[in-house]
Amino acid sequence: MNDKIEKDEAAWRDKLDDLQFEVTRKGATERAFMNKYWDHKETGDYHCICCGTPLFSSETKFDSGSGWPSYYEPIEDGNISIRRDLSHGMVRDEVLCARCDAHLGHVFPDGPAPTGLRYCINSASLDFKKTK
Repeated sequence: MNDKIEKDEAAWRDKLDDLQFEVTRKGATERAFMNKYWDHKETGDYHCICCGTPLFSSETKFDSGSGWPSYYEPIEDGNISIRRDLSHGMVRDEVLCARCDAHLGHVFPDGPAPTGLRYCINSASLDFKKTK
């Protein structure tokens, strides 16, 4: 993982559109089934919209039926971090970009083999790079 990136709120607002800012910097969630990558099937990698860190590969993407892009593992464990999220009266594990602390989504223990995990990620936090 590259060096930690820290910017103030104004710098992030200048870089991101409103939805990207609300999701990545404020922890919002986009609407299910109405986001850019939930049904996306091209081959490539999904990077952090804030800092460009590679996060997930299309090879680990699967249809979870949740309405958000879902993956069973990150490209590299060190590119994400997990922290406990107690918001909204629930106990969940929040997924963050390890480099810039962007909120990406949550991870749940109900995914497919080989990991049994479902990284449920907001499209607004991702930038897709197609494989040539």
